Amino acid sequence: MGMSGTEVAKESSDIIILDDDFTSVVKVVRWGRSVYANIQKFIQFQLTVNVAALVINVIAAVSSGDVPLNAVELLWVNLIMDTLGALALATEPPTDNLMKRQPVGRREPLVTNIMWRNLFVQAIYQIAILLIFNFSGKKILRLQNESPDNAEKMKNTFIFNTFVFCQIFNEFNARKPEERNVFKGVTKNHLFMGIVCVTTVFQILIVEFLGKFFKIVRLNWSLWLVSVAIGVVSWPLAYLGKFIPVPVRPLQAYFKPCWKSSTQTRRKVGRAKKDANHLV
Repeated sequence: MGMSGTEVAKESSDIIILDDDFTSVVKVVRWGRSVYANIQKFIQFQLTVNVAALVINVIAAVSSGDVPLNAVELLWVNLIMDTLGALALATEPPTDNLMKRQPVGRREPLVTNIMWRNLFVQAIYQIAILLIFNFSGKKILRLQNESPDNAEKMKNTFIFNTFVFCQIFNEFNARKPEERNVFKGVTKNHLFMGIVCVTTVFQILIVEFLGKFFKIVRLNWSLWLVSVAIGVVSWPLAYLGKFIPVPVRPLQAYFKPCWKSSTQTRRKVGRAKKDANHLV
Protein backbone atom coordinates (compact mmCIF):
# COMPACT_ATOMS: atom_id res chain seq x y z
CA MET A 1 0.00 0.00 0.00
CA GLY A 2 2.95 2.31 0.39
CA MET A 3 1.99 3.49 3.91
CA SER A 4 4.73 4.80 6.12
CA GLY A 5 4.74 3.62 9.72
CA THR A 6 2.41 0.68 9.07
CA GLU A 7 3.62 -2.88 8.88
CA VAL A 8 1.56 -4.58 6.22
CA ALA A 9 2.31 -7.57 4.02
CA LYS A 10 0.43 -8.89 1.00
CA GLU A 11 0.25 -12.58 0.11
CA SER A 12 -2.03 -14.20 -2.46
CA SER A 13 -4.14 -11.02 -2.83
CA ASP A 14 -4.80 -10.99 0.95
CA ILE A 15 -3.62 -8.11 3.14
CA ILE A 16 -1.92 -9.28 6.33
CA ILE A 17 -1.27 -6.82 9.16
CA LEU A 18 1.94 -7.66 10.99
CA ASP A 19 1.19 -5.76 14.20
CA ASP A 20 -1.73 -5.65 16.62
CA ASP A 21 -2.22 -1.89 16.45
CA PHE A 22 -5.79 -0.88 15.54
CA THR A 23 -4.49 2.22 13.73
CA SER A 24 -2.93 -0.10 11.18
CA VAL A 25 -6.38 -1.48 10.34
CA VAL A 26 -7.73 2.03 9.95
CA LYS A 27 -4.88 2.99 7.61
CA VAL A 28 -5.35 -0.12 5.48
CA VAL A 29 -9.08 0.52 5.11
CA ARG A 30 -8.48 4.22 4.43
CA TRP A 31 -5.96 3.60 1.68
CA GLY A 32 -8.00 0.76 0.20
CA ARG A 33 -11.04 2.98 -0.09
CA SER A 34 -8.88 5.75 -1.53
CA VAL A 35 -7.61 3.49 -4.32
CA TYR A 36 -11.17 2.37 -5.11
CA ALA A 37 -12.46 5.96 -5.14
CA ASN A 38 -9.60 7.16 -7.37
CA ILE A 39 -10.35 4.41 -9.89
CA GLN A 40 -13.97 5.56 -9.99
CA LYS A 41 -12.90 9.18 -10.54
CA PHE A 42 -10.70 8.20 -13.46
CA ILE A 43 -13.40 6.02 -15.01
CA GLN A 44 -15.96 8.83 -14.81
CA PHE A 45 -13.53 11.26 -16.45
CA GLN A 46 -12.53 8.74 -19.13
CA LEU A 47 -16.10 7.79 -20.03
CA THR A 48 -17.12 11.45 -20.32
CA VAL A 49 -14.32 12.16 -22.81
CA ASN A 50 -15.03 9.01 -24.83
CA VAL A 51 -18.79 9.52 -25.03
CA ALA A 52 -18.51 13.19 -26.00
CA ALA A 53 -15.80 12.67 -28.65
CA LEU A 54 -17.54 9.64 -30.15
CA VAL A 55 -20.98 11.24 -30.43
CA ILE A 56 -19.63 14.53 -31.81
CA ASN A 57 -17.56 12.86 -34.54
CA VAL A 58 -20.24 10.33 -35.48
CA ILE A 59 -23.01 12.92 -35.82
CA ALA A 60 -20.74 15.30 -37.73
CA ALA A 61 -19.51 12.53 -40.06
CA VAL A 62 -23.01 11.23 -40.80
CA SER A 63 -24.48 14.70 -41.42
CA SER A 64 -21.68 16.44 -43.33
CA GLY A 65 -19.10 13.78 -44.13
CA ASP A 66 -16.40 15.66 -42.19
CA VAL A 67 -15.26 15.37 -38.57
CA PRO A 68 -14.24 18.34 -36.39
CA LEU A 69 -11.74 16.26 -34.37
CA ASN A 70 -9.09 14.63 -36.57
CA ALA A 71 -6.90 11.64 -35.70
CA VAL A 72 -3.92 13.66 -34.41
CA GLU A 73 -6.18 15.80 -32.20
CA LEU A 74 -7.80 12.68 -30.78
CA LEU A 75 -4.34 11.29 -29.97
CA TRP A 76 -3.64 14.39 -27.87
CA VAL A 77 -7.07 14.06 -26.22
CA ASN A 78 -6.30 10.41 -25.44
CA LEU A 79 -2.99 11.45 -23.88
CA ILE A 80 -4.87 13.90 -21.64
CA MET A 81 -7.44 11.26 -20.78
CA ASP A 82 -5.31 8.16 -20.29
CA THR A 83 -1.83 9.18 -19.16
CA LEU A 84 -2.14 12.65 -17.64
CA GLY A 85 -5.70 12.07 -16.43
CA ALA A 86 -4.72 8.86 -14.68
CA LEU A 87 -1.78 10.52 -12.95
CA ALA A 88 -3.90 13.48 -11.87
CA LEU A 89 -6.92 11.56 -10.56
CA ALA A 90 -5.45 8.23 -9.46
CA THR A 91 -2.94 9.90 -7.13
CA GLU A 92 -5.46 11.77 -4.98
CA PRO A 93 -4.50 11.31 -1.31
CA PRO A 94 -7.05 9.71 1.06
CA THR A 95 -9.41 11.96 3.02
CA ASP A 96 -11.34 11.48 6.26
CA ASN A 97 -14.65 11.50 4.36
CA LEU A 98 -13.78 8.10 2.91
CA MET A 99 -14.21 6.52 6.34
CA LYS A 100 -17.78 7.81 6.55
CA ARG A 101 -18.86 5.84 3.48
CA GLN A 102 -20.72 2.55 3.63
CA PRO A 103 -18.68 -0.55 2.76
CA VAL A 104 -18.83 -1.58 -0.90
CA GLY A 105 -20.00 -5.11 -1.65
CA ARG A 106 -18.27 -7.38 -4.11
CA ARG A 107 -21.20 -7.41 -6.54
CA GLU A 108 -21.87 -3.69 -6.45
CA PRO A 109 -21.16 -1.97 -9.79
CA LEU A 110 -17.96 0.03 -10.16
CA VAL A 111 -19.81 2.77 -12.06
CA THR A 112 -22.44 4.10 -9.66
CA ASN A 113 -25.61 6.05 -10.46
CA ILE A 114 -23.94 9.21 -9.18
CA MET A 115 -21.13 8.69 -11.69
CA TRP A 116 -23.64 8.11 -14.51
CA ARG A 117 -25.42 11.33 -13.58
CA ASN A 118 -22.22 13.37 -13.57
CA LEU A 119 -21.13 11.75 -16.83
CA PHE A 120 -24.38 12.49 -18.67
CA VAL A 121 -24.56 16.09 -17.44
CA GLN A 122 -21.08 16.92 -18.73
CA ALA A 123 -21.26 14.82 -21.91
CA ILE A 124 -24.64 16.24 -22.98
CA TYR A 125 -23.37 19.78 -22.41
CA GLN A 126 -20.20 19.20 -24.43
CA ILE A 127 -22.02 17.41 -27.24
CA ALA A 128 -24.73 20.06 -27.51
CA ILE A 129 -22.47 23.13 -27.46
CA LEU A 130 -19.82 21.71 -29.80
CA LEU A 131 -22.35 20.41 -32.34
CA ILE A 132 -23.93 23.87 -32.41
CA PHE A 133 -20.54 25.36 -33.28
CA ASN A 134 -19.90 22.57 -35.79
CA PHE A 135 -23.03 23.34 -37.80
CA SER A 136 -23.35 27.10 -37.19
CA GLY A 137 -19.87 28.04 -36.01
CA LYS A 138 -18.95 30.23 -38.97
CA LYS A 139 -21.97 32.44 -38.37
CA ILE A 140 -21.71 32.47 -34.55
CA LEU A 141 -17.96 33.19 -34.60
CA ARG A 142 -18.36 35.73 -37.45
CA LEU A 143 -15.99 34.05 -39.85
CA GLN A 144 -17.87 35.04 -43.02
CA ASN A 145 -15.11 37.47 -44.04
CA GLU A 146 -12.53 34.67 -44.02
CA SER A 147 -11.86 32.46 -47.03
CA PRO A 148 -13.97 29.26 -47.03
CA ASP A 149 -10.96 27.02 -46.36
CA ASN A 150 -9.54 29.23 -43.60
CA ALA A 151 -12.98 29.70 -41.99
CA GLU A 152 -13.46 25.93 -41.87
CA LYS A 153 -10.03 25.44 -40.27
CA MET A 154 -10.66 28.17 -37.70
CA LYS A 155 -14.02 26.64 -36.80
CA ASN A 156 -12.54 23.16 -36.36
CA THR A 157 -9.58 24.57 -34.39
CA PHE A 158 -12.01 26.39 -32.11
CA ILE A 159 -14.00 23.17 -31.56
CA PHE A 160 -10.81 21.23 -30.77
CA ASN A 161 -9.57 23.93 -28.39
CA THR A 162 -12.93 24.18 -26.64
CA PHE A 163 -13.19 20.41 -26.31
CA VAL A 164 -9.77 20.21 -24.65
CA PHE A 165 -10.58 23.01 -22.20
CA CYS A 166 -13.86 21.27 -21.34
CA GLN A 167 -11.81 18.24 -20.30
CA ILE A 168 -9.31 20.35 -18.33
CA PHE A 169 -12.07 21.99 -16.28
CA ASN A 170 -14.04 18.76 -16.00
CA GLU A 171 -10.96 17.15 -14.45
CA PHE A 172 -11.65 19.26 -11.36
CA ASN A 173 -15.25 17.96 -11.31
CA ALA A 174 -14.05 14.37 -11.47
CA ARG A 175 -12.09 14.86 -8.23
CA LYS A 176 -15.28 15.02 -6.16
CA PRO A 177 -18.05 12.95 -7.79
CA GLU A 178 -20.35 13.19 -4.75
CA GLU A 179 -19.41 16.59 -3.27
CA ARG A 180 -20.55 19.98 -4.52
CA ASN A 181 -17.28 21.73 -3.64
CA VAL A 182 -14.89 20.26 -6.21
CA PHE A 183 -12.05 22.60 -5.19
CA LYS A 184 -11.73 21.26 -1.65
CA GLY A 185 -8.09 20.33 -1.03
CA VAL A 186 -7.07 20.86 -4.67
CA THR A 187 -4.08 23.07 -3.78
CA LYS A 188 -2.67 20.31 -1.56
CA ASN A 189 -2.41 17.94 -4.50
CA HIS A 190 0.63 19.41 -6.21
CA LEU A 191 0.77 16.65 -8.84
CA PHE A 192 -2.81 17.37 -9.94
CA MET A 193 -2.18 21.11 -10.21
CA GLY A 194 1.08 20.48 -12.06
CA ILE A 195 -0.60 18.20 -14.61
CA VAL A 196 -3.40 20.72 -15.22
CA CYS A 197 -0.83 23.48 -15.78
CA VAL A 198 1.28 21.29 -18.10
CA THR A 199 -1.82 20.31 -20.12
CA THR A 200 -2.86 23.95 -20.48
CA VAL A 201 0.64 25.05 -21.57
CA PHE A 202 0.89 22.25 -24.13
CA GLN A 203 -2.55 23.11 -25.51
CA ILE A 204 -1.47 26.73 -26.02
CA LEU A 205 1.73 25.58 -27.75
CA ILE A 206 -0.19 23.18 -30.00
CA VAL A 207 -2.68 25.79 -31.20
CA GLU A 208 -0.17 28.63 -31.57
CA PHE A 209 2.94 26.86 -32.87
CA LEU A 210 2.11 23.29 -34.03
CA GLY A 211 -0.66 24.10 -36.48
CA LYS A 212 0.89 22.28 -39.45
CA PHE A 213 1.30 19.03 -37.53
CA PHE A 214 -2.26 19.12 -36.12
CA LYS A 215 -3.75 20.67 -39.29
CA ILE A 216 -5.13 23.64 -37.38
CA VAL A 217 -4.67 27.42 -37.41
CA ARG A 218 -3.98 30.06 -34.79
CA LEU A 219 -6.89 31.58 -32.87
CA ASN A 220 -7.27 35.23 -31.95
CA TRP A 221 -7.67 36.33 -28.34
CA SER A 222 -11.49 36.56 -28.56
CA LEU A 223 -11.83 32.94 -29.70
CA TRP A 224 -9.44 31.89 -26.91
CA LEU A 225 -11.62 33.64 -24.35
CA VAL A 226 -14.78 32.00 -25.70
CA SER A 227 -13.12 28.55 -25.57
CA VAL A 228 -12.07 29.02 -21.96
CA ALA A 229 -15.47 30.45 -20.99
CA ILE A 230 -17.29 27.43 -22.42
CA GLY A 231 -14.98 25.16 -20.42
CA VAL A 232 -15.55 27.14 -17.21
CA VAL A 233 -19.31 26.59 -17.54
CA SER A 234 -18.71 22.94 -16.64
CA TRP A 235 -18.02 24.01 -13.02
CA PRO A 236 -21.43 25.57 -12.21
CA LEU A 237 -23.07 22.88 -14.35
CA ALA A 238 -21.49 20.16 -12.21
CA TYR A 239 -22.62 21.97 -9.05
CA LEU A 240 -26.23 22.22 -10.25
CA GLY A 241 -26.18 18.66 -11.60
CA LYS A 242 -25.52 17.27 -8.14
CA PHE A 243 -28.97 18.46 -7.06
CA ILE A 244 -30.47 15.91 -9.48
CA PRO A 245 -31.59 12.89 -7.42
CA VAL A 246 -30.44 9.44 -8.46
CA PRO A 247 -32.26 6.13 -7.84
CA VAL A 248 -30.91 3.73 -5.23
CA ARG A 249 -31.12 0.78 -7.63
CA PRO A 250 -28.00 0.60 -9.86
CA LEU A 251 -28.55 1.48 -13.51
CA GLN A 252 -27.07 -1.83 -14.62
CA ALA A 253 -29.78 -3.70 -12.68
CA TYR A 254 -32.46 -2.46 -15.07
CA PHE A 255 -30.82 -4.37 -17.93
CA LYS A 256 -30.37 -7.66 -16.05
CA PRO A 257 -33.89 -9.02 -16.74
CA CYS A 258 -33.38 -8.51 -20.49
CA TRP A 259 -29.96 -10.14 -20.32
CA LYS A 260 -31.28 -13.09 -18.31
CA SER A 261 -34.19 -13.64 -20.68
CA SER A 262 -31.93 -13.57 -23.74
CA THR A 263 -29.51 -15.95 -22.03
CA GLN A 264 -32.30 -18.34 -21.14
CA THR A 265 -33.60 -18.19 -24.73
CA ARG A 266 -30.14 -19.06 -26.11
CA ARG A 267 -29.88 -21.98 -23.69
CA LYS A 268 -33.30 -23.31 -24.73
CA VAL A 269 -32.38 -23.05 -28.42
CA GLY A 270 -29.12 -24.87 -27.74
CA ARG A 271 -30.90 -27.67 -25.88
CA ALA A 272 -33.45 -27.99 -28.68
CA LYS A 273 -30.67 -28.35 -31.25
CA LYS A 274 -28.97 -31.04 -29.15
CA ASP A 275 -32.25 -32.95 -28.79
CA ALA A 276 -32.83 -32.72 -32.56
CA ASN A 277 -29.34 -34.05 -33.25
CA HIS A 278 -29.92 -37.00 -30.90
CA LEU A 279 -33.18 -37.84 -32.65
CA VAL A 280 -31.47 -37.80 -36.03
